[in-house]
Amino acid sequence: MRLGGWLVLATLLMTTLAARAQPEAAPVRLYAAGSLREALTEVARQFEAETGQKVALTFGASGLLRERIEKGEGAQVFASADTDHPQRLAQAGGWQPPVVFTRNLMCALVSPSVDVTPETLLETMLRPAVRVGTSTPRDDPSGDYAWALFRRADAVRPGSYTALDTKALQLTGGADSPKPPAGRSTYAWVMDEGKADLFLTYCTNAVVAQREVSRLKIIAVPSALQVAASYGLTWRIDADAAATRLAQFLLSPAAQAVFQRHGFGQP
Repeated sequence: MRLGGWLVLATLLMTTLAARAQPEAAPVRLYAAGSLREALTEVARQFEAETGQKVALTFGASGLLRERIEKGEGAQVFASADTDHPQRLAQAGGWQPPVVFTRNLMCALVSPSVDVTPETLLETMLRPAVRVGTSTPRDDPSGDYAWALFRRADAVRPGSYTALDTKALQLTGGADSPKPPAGRSTYAWVMDEGKADLFLTYCTNAVVAQREVSRLKIIAVPSALQVAASYGLTWRIDADAAATRLAQFLLSPAAQAVFQRHGFGQP
């Protein structure tokens, strides 16, 4: 081989070795509400395919995630099931004011043995024998929305709030709540184990649970009791370009189409 050929080969080899020596970009760390697991996993994979930037996903109850962030965990983007928890981060400094990026509604996930319609939902929940399950207020916005529903119920039937506040079983979303087996929906597992007769949760969660346990019924919450959930998005003020780009991607038409396909509402 001539000298020129050796030089070309050596240059190609050095270029290849240099490329391999380049460290991969660190993944963007996205903390998100558990109710977003299916939709946001799909959105993250789409973002990775379009940008080549990896995303590390951490799911959980929004209040508990916010506490972990406050204690120093390195989340760069936070997608909460409410606006209060991201607002608390923003008020403490270092995080952007939250923006609403999607919405949800509350539904009742019901055992097949319970005879109920949207019109009789409140009456059914008030029956002493019917066990009403919820998530844990303050730790999980789903629990907060359930208690807001109880307050709306009090306007429809005085005394409802006290009765429901007393009887509601906080079964999920808390720091000490039992965890379902790997691969199981939390709400399908709770209902399948017979821990509640009726569980108030997001409609998107109810659909996932019914897909896993088909005998469960989904009952719409009537407008007089309905509490809409606004999901808030924030990211660190000093976030790098990749994290900022991911946050902006969650607001894009492509991401919004995924959320809506999974049953979420427009922001």
